Amino acid sequence: MIHIGLIGAGNISDTHARAAAAIPGVEVAAVFAPTRAHAEQLAGRYGGTACDSLDALLAHVPLDMVVIGSPSGLHAEQGIAAAKRGLHVLVEKPIDVTTARADALIGEAVRAGVTLGVIFQDRLKPDVQRLKTLVEGGRLGTPILANARVKWYRPPSYYAGSRWRGTQALDGGGALMNQGVHTVDLLLWLFGPVRRVFGKTIAGLHAIDVEDTAVAVLEFANGAVGTLEAATSAYPGYSRQIELTGSNGTVRLDGDDLAAIDLKDARADERPTRSGGLEPGGGTTVSAASPVVADASAHTRVFEDFIRAVSTHTAPCCDGGSARRSVALIEAIYTSARTDCPVALP
Repeated sequence: MIHIGLIGAGNISDTHARAAAAIPGVEVAAVFAPTRAHAEQLAGRYGGTACDSLDALLAHVPLDMVVIGSPSGLHAEQGIAAAKRGLHVLVEKPIDVTTARADALIGEAVRAGVTLGVIFQDRLKPDVQRLKTLVEGGRLGTPILANARVKWYRPPSYYAGSRWRGTQALDGGGALMNQGVHTVDLLLWLFGPVRRVFGKTIAGLHAIDVEDTAVAVLEFANGAVGTLEAATSAYPGYSRQIELTGSNGTVRLDGDDLAAIDLKDARADERPTRSGGLEPGGGTTVSAASPVVADASAHTRVFEDFIRAVSTHTAPCCDGGSARRSVALIEAIYTSARTDCPVALP
């Protein structure tokens, strides 16, 4: 039996609990949230002991790993505390809101000899895996162009009803660091590292101290160029799109589906899952208009992969170093927007 401690009791921790419940031999052993009533509610739904403090959760016996679903700016601090107790650490995206904090967590996990993973569940979705296979297999040819759009919508209440969303201290940014980070991760995972970026950010709709709208021009290390848009200001919310072009053709991911595989020498088995474009209300991506994760199956796959990594002493599908890259790129975009200058990444 694998015993899990949940840190946090909000929407995403409910998703974590559902993901754990779907795996035989895994159980929620303890739950901690700053508001005890929230921890009790989550524990009441999925089992486990509601804890009054983080220390109480980390001291719970038995406990093998923690899953962190607290505000982003607390991820490293809480992950370090868990690692020091010898617990394996699985963190909701982003790993934290600065590369300095990410480095501190990565370093502590190494020192403690525990496994560190970050939840970027999109990497394990079937059509994203198909896209990864196409790119890694050289089917696109020489990389030329990448376009990514995360034109989502959040009502004012999404920020007004939260103590941490839309704040620099705990959210680390806005639409880019919170919602867009999944797509930033996929761009880097699929097309490789970015060497220089020029970005612009605004708060166009919401009264928050970070951005609800961001755009960036990217120069990839492989010579390709790209554009990135991320927003929580785009009513009514549209499915995420990633379009990759190489010398042999173009592929497009619409939501979680491969909507186009347009290759010069496309094979019979290289067919899109569906045809489609921007879909109001989210289409296949409910996240476009809601923060609630309706389908936890991709999170379940992340949990299964992480548990397998722990048992085999191998890297999970997204380890700390890999997760750090998206934070580094977003930091560079924010710096560019603040200075009105291009920023090179190391």
